[in-house]
This record gives sequence, structure tokens and C-alpha cells, in this order.
Amino acid sequence: MKSNNGLQIIIRITVCVTMLSSLIGAFMLHSTPSHRESGSVLILVSVAAAVLWVLEEVVFHNHTRKYVAKLSTMISKTERDSLLNFPAPAIIIDSENVIVWYNRLFGRQVYSEEEAYGIDLTELMNIDMDKIYSSDGDLVCINAHFYKAKAIHTDVNGELSMVYFNDVTDYVELEYEFRMSHKAVIIITIDNFDELMSNIRESEKAHVVVEIEKLIEEFLENTTAVSKKVASDKFYVYMEERHLAPIIEQRFKILEQARKIAVGERSNLTLSIGVGRDGANLAESEKFAKQALEMCLGRGGDQAAVKEDGEFKFFGGISSAPDKNNKTRIRMVAKAMLELICNHDKVLIMGHRFGDLDSVGSATGFCCAIRNMVKEAYVVVDPEQNLSKTLINYINENESEHYYITPQEGLERLDDNTLLVVTDTHNPALVESKEILARAKNVVVIDHHRRMVNGIEPTIMSFLEPNASSACELVTALIEYFGEDSNITVHAAEALLAGIMLDTKNFVMKTGVSTFEAAAFLKKKGADTIAVKKLFANSIETYHQKSSLINSAHLYKECAVAYTEESFSEIRIAASQAADELLGITGVKASFVIYETNGVINISARSMGACNVQIVMESLGGGGHLTMAATQLNCSMNEARKRLADAIDEYWENNSQE
Repeated sequence: MKSNNGLQIIIRITVCVTMLSSLIGAFMLHSTPSHRESGSVLILVSVAAAVLWVLEEVVFHNHTRKYVAKLSTMISKTERDSLLNFPAPAIIIDSENVIVWYNRLFGRQVYSEEEAYGIDLTELMNIDMDKIYSSDGDLVCINAHFYKAKAIHTDVNGELSMVYFNDVTDYVELEYEFRMSHKAVIIITIDNFDELMSNIRESEKAHVVVEIEKLIEEFLENTTAVSKKVASDKFYVYMEERHLAPIIEQRFKILEQARKIAVGERSNLTLSIGVGRDGANLAESEKFAKQALEMCLGRGGDQAAVKEDGEFKFFGGISSAPDKNNKTRIRMVAKAMLELICNHDKVLIMGHRFGDLDSVGSATGFCCAIRNMVKEAYVVVDPEQNLSKTLINYINENESEHYYITPQEGLERLDDNTLLVVTDTHNPALVESKEILARAKNVVVIDHHRRMVNGIEPTIMSFLEPNASSACELVTALIEYFGEDSNITVHAAEALLAGIMLDTKNFVMKTGVSTFEAAAFLKKKGADTIAVKKLFANSIETYHQKSSLINSAHLYKECAVAYTEESFSEIRIAASQAADELLGITGVKASFVIYETNGVINISARSMGACNVQIVMESLGGGGHLTMAATQLNCSMNEARKRLADAIDEYWENNSQE
């Protein structure tokens, strides 16, 4: 082709020269006769050059076109051969994702059963057609091999696309092996170990220790994990993810196995397990495990907590926590609390919204104790939106001191040297005044509910004791160690006793030794049980509303569920009392009352301990403790009933596995 081009250039130069000669010849025709002959010759030469030019255009252009066509054919064949022998499986699909062509490797490695022409790619494999056009592509698994699938459009209109599959099986398997070999840290503690072992004989102690050792050995059986006993009641376990994942999937069967170990005549062993799973190293995983274990203990023990991706997952927790009756800890907390009170000018105490007798009663008793230490203290409570109007009126009528202020008045009194004490809740979304909590710099929390993940933070002190029956019990225990200067009045003692009686259902539910000791202390302070009983009196309208709720109840999987779409002034009181009374039905392990207030669906839950209503309510975004919990939902009544039924189903399904 190069020689032809050179010849073409020579011919064109010759033609140009002869054409110039023809011009000269035409000029000479008008000159002398001798010049006319020469001009004729030049004209003939020009005609010949013109003919040669035409021949060049026809011959050489035709040759060029043939060469280009041949070259195009050669390129197309090369492309086809390249795609057929492409070192990765490749296909071409149309706009409907139908395979119209594929290379040898695709037919040999990916789809070797039959011809793939005309098959929809999405039917052939689980592939994201939007994702494959991105720079990252999509990971697909075919015939036990992993491929990174990527696609590009092969024409301007986008009707055809080429998809190629890069085999990344080795990388995926290596990544999987790395993930499965990642080490997790598990901390196992025995709940209330010292108290359990203190009341049994030495021979029984040896038997219990052996049973515990066997339990841990069975837990680690068929794994590569190692364990270390760091204390009589604590074990450290280092375990690979490949062995931990099935344990989590089976919801820590070791919890159920531990409950079968009897300690003495009336007690059984329970465990608290904290798991740190996703730490960058062992030190970080241990930190996560300690945080998870703290959450378990704060929720009453007898459960496992796994921290991963910054969140906690809980398993177990179906039994009530043992009564620790730890007077040493209470004394230390009381001493630290006194120092905080003395270091601040004033104290504000508030409970949760729609405060009940436990919330307002604990705040009232604590406020009275601080007032007797010649400190400025007030109870922050909404005078209208609460369930303790009877108690508030009773205190206002019988006490010379003014205890209660509104949230707005509390904001006006709040300054940098004010101590804020929150009782009967540690949920920042449920406090009486979110504004006061947000502005307060020094916060103390006193609560008996099981610890939730996103509690009030930061605090300078937290006294969270899920073993206690009520916040009033905790406040009473603290007041006992405040000394004579913190002596409370008779009516404040009655307020505290009312809160204890409310949450224990008149000393039936969740009572321990410390509960009766607190009640005895309040009785010594002059609390009148008849006066306390009057604080529980309801109007005839509330009684009728409660009866109506009970009549609407139906049984669902050993749970009594009642609901009403009506709205009345004392619906909260009627709903909580109806939930309590529904537990008296034979065969009922838990009760739920659904009602609406201000466009929000509320669910009040109660149990006798056989069903942990806290777990049920937590699955719906609420909380509480084992025998008493609640939640709020932004949905319709029918949707709330369906979601509650699903939560009950999930609870019993998981509980049956444990």
C-alpha cells in the first residue's frame, strides 16, 4: 500500500506539469507557425495527462476502498477472536437483559449446561442490573465461584451491553477466612455468686464449682477457643468468629443450661455474658465486652449482650434478677450523694412525664430529705399532665413547705450550681422536662428500670438498680444513710410508701428483703397505711372506664390484650389498672392494654414474671422492666395491634429456643 501511494504521488506531479504545459501550448497557438506546432504537441500531452488523472482516480480510489474494506473485515474478525478468547467470561445482552452472544469461557465456566442464547441474565443468576454499570460492579456467585460482574454499553443507543465476569473466588475465600478467624472476647460472670455460695454447705460449694467448670467446658467443646478463670465468678473466653456465630444464632443456650444448676434448695445459677465482637484488635474487643457485660448487669443479669457495629443485641433475660440487698454499695452511693448535695446551692428533682406515685413519690421524699439539710430543693412536675394529682394535693394540704414547681419555674431556677436529680427513669425522651435536662450541667440518675442502651448522658452519678422494686425503695435506702439531719416528715414517708405499694402491687410483685426493710423504715417514720391506701382511690368514672377495658380483652398466646379507641380524661390510670387486673385471669402470663392519647398509640404491659414484657416492649421501641413496661407508637390502632401480635410471636419463638 505504501508503494502504491508513492506511484500515485508521482502521477499527480506529472499531471500537474503537463497541465501547465497545456496552458503554455494554448498560448503558443496564437504565436508564430513554428510555435503553433509545439503548442499542439503540448495540448495533446495535456489531454493524455487528463486521461491519466481520470484513470488514477478510478483505479487508485477503487484500490483504496478495497483495502479499507479488507482492513475493516480483518479488525472485526480480530475483535471476535479476542472476545471469544477473552481471559474472562463475557456476554453481550440487549436492552431486555437477554443474552445475544457469549464467549467460550462463559460457556465453559459459568453456564455449561446448554446454550445460553435467549436467556434472561437475571433468571440465570442473582445479579443487580443497576449495580453492574457502576465502577464497583456487583458480586455474584455461580457454580461455587464468585465473580465481580461489570457492564459497559457497546453502542451509542445503549441497546447492547457487554458484561464481563472477573473471577474473585480466591479473594472472597481469603476475606471470608480472615473474617471467620477474627477473635472475639467473651466475659462470663456468675450473677450474685457470693450470696449464692454463702448459704450452702462446703460440700455443696465444691459440687457447684465443678458444675460451673463443666458448663464452661461444654460451652467451648468442638471449638478452638481458650478460656481463663480470672476470679471465682468470672471467666474470660477468646473465640474465633466461626464458632461464635452459631452460638449467637442459637441464642446462647448456656444461659438455659446454667439455670438448671441448683444452688441449695431454692436458688439456681444464672449468668451474665458480655461479648465484644468487632474490635480492631483484642484490646478493643475486650473494651466492647466489658461495656456489653455492664449493660447485662444493669438490666438484671441472666442474659447475654453482644456489641457489634456500635449497637447492643440482647439474648435471654427471661427470669427476674435476684435480690442483692447490697448495703455496702448503698452506703457508698449515699455518701457520694451527700457530698454532691453539699457542693451545690440548690437541687431540682424530676421524674418522668405523666408521673405516677413512684415517680412523684420518690421525688417528694428526696426533696423533703434535702430540705431538712437546709438546702433549697424543688420537685419539677406538670400539675395537670400527671397521674399523681391525689398525692400532690395531699402533700400541699398537709405540708407547710411548698415542694412542687412547674417545668417553666424549674428552668428559671436552673443555673450552673444547680444539681438535677432524675428519678424513676433514665430515658432522656421520657423525662418531665427535656429543656431542663438539656441545660443542666450536673445530673444524677436514680432508677430501678433495666438499663437501656441510650440512657441519660452525661451524668456525674448514676444509681441504677434493676433488682429494686421501685424508685421509692432506692430513695428510702439512700435516706437511711443520710443521717439524722435528713429526717423526713410523716407525709413524705407516706408518699414513698405509696410508690413502693404501686410498683409491687401491694407487696406481691418484685419484692425482696430490701423492699420490706424500706417499708419498715417508712413505717417507723410514721407512715399510715390507711392514708396511703386512700391515695389509690379512683373516681367512679375511672372505675367504669377500667371495667370497659377489661371487657374488651381477648386471649392471644397466653397474653390478655385489651384495647379501646375511645379517649377519656383518666385513660392512663384506667389502662394501667386494667393491665394489672387482667393478670388475674387463669392462664394469662402477660397483659397488654392499647389506647390512644393526643394522636399517639400507647401500650401498657404487665406480667407476673413468667413473661418478660420489657423485651416485648423494647422490640416496639419502648422499655421498662420484667413485670412492667410500656411503649408509644405513631401508627393506627389496627397497625399497633398487628405489631404487638408480631412482637408477642417473636418473644415466644425466641423464648421457646432458650
